[in-house]
Amino acid sequence: MLAEIITIGDEILIGQIVDSNSAWMATELNKIGIKVKQITSVSDDDQHILEALKNAENRADIIIMTGGLGPTKDDITKKTLAIYFQSKEMVLHQPTLAIVTNIFAKYKAPLLEVNMQQAMVPNNCEVLLNQQGTAPGMLFRKDKKIFISMPGVPYEMMNLMTSTVLPLIKEEFKLPAVYHQTILTAGVGESFLAEKIKDIEETLPPHIKLAYLPKLGSVRLRLSTTQHASDEIKKEVLAYADKIIERIPDVWIAKEDIPIEKVILNLMEVNHLTLSVAESCTGGAISQMITQHPGCSKVFAGGGIVYSYELKSKLLGVKPETLAQFGAVSEETINEMVTGALLNFETDYAVAVSGIAGPDGGMPDKPVGTVWIAVANKNKVVAKKYNFGNKRAQNIERSAMAALNLLFRLLKEFHS
Repeated sequence: MLAEIITIGDEILIGQIVDSNSAWMATELNKIGIKVKQITSVSDDDQHILEALKNAENRADIIIMTGGLGPTKDDITKKTLAIYFQSKEMVLHQPTLAIVTNIFAKYKAPLLEVNMQQAMVPNNCEVLLNQQGTAPGMLFRKDKKIFISMPGVPYEMMNLMTSTVLPLIKEEFKLPAVYHQTILTAGVGESFLAEKIKDIEETLPPHIKLAYLPKLGSVRLRLSTTQHASDEIKKEVLAYADKIIERIPDVWIAKEDIPIEKVILNLMEVNHLTLSVAESCTGGAISQMITQHPGCSKVFAGGGIVYSYELKSKLLGVKPETLAQFGAVSEETINEMVTGALLNFETDYAVAVSGIAGPDGGMPDKPVGTVWIAVANKNKVVAKKYNFGNKRAQNIERSAMAALNLLFRLLKEFHS
């Protein structure tokens, strides 16, 4: 069963927004055994949309579209779909009109004719009620294939996809039970991992595939079945996962598909531990990664973004003479930062980061990309120097990932 995703909107093609919808939809479709053959982005042009639909129809069984369903003149998806599927007329869909009316009443906003037009749909579509917004989803059928159009607003699309679209697809199509087993690693690259587990990968049977999914600072290894996943095949996949983990004990983080900060939060919550941070060059990136997860307050106390010498001293107690003699990016300073965070924020564990993110500020002995990271508990302090590249955004991301990896290793040492 193949699917194609079409995203519609000039804002995607000019780089004004990032198309996160497609990645999310592809992930959800894959979970229920549907392979996404292609993802296409097209402009707000009726001919471009019609061409994309025609091509997708030749390639896929399920075509899912997002975008272009708003109330303004540049939102032409609905009219273009009416042309493609030869709709005879646009009709008023009363349940959608009720939702539109209620939304405007809730916010005490005037209900304009252009807003009411959102409830007009092609006569030959099946309406998928959008409880989160004014634009309904639409489903068309053609030669045993289905075409689904949804709003481009992410939270509206996700709600409609979860509540209506995925259940509908599972009901209409006989889908294989796909099984994935993910292994999260950190601190090494995919080429290192590939070499380390080369012999294991070579013994994988044809119905089990291994994928390397890298990002800065970590790599996910995903074992997947390519046929219906019986209990026997699932056990086989898990056995290979255990072989891989046994081969890379120093770099694997978790045998599940969650980010490293969530692994840390789970481990610390179980052990009733608290965490604080002292961030300089990462500028809050570590805190953001942690606080995006619900329930993080059970573990995360907070911390400080201590960019200046003054704040390093005032908030963390770093000695002015240490900063004067060794500078902010040094082992001496990072040790005082992490112990200061541990003491002043009164937590069980602390993380500190100080470095030169770039693109300027480097020195002969401390080039751009030099970063010191320390983690600590009341029994131990671990400090490590890293040398990343000269790109600021990448240095910040790498520093945050390296800090979390170092923290995880310390946690495992005391709470394995």
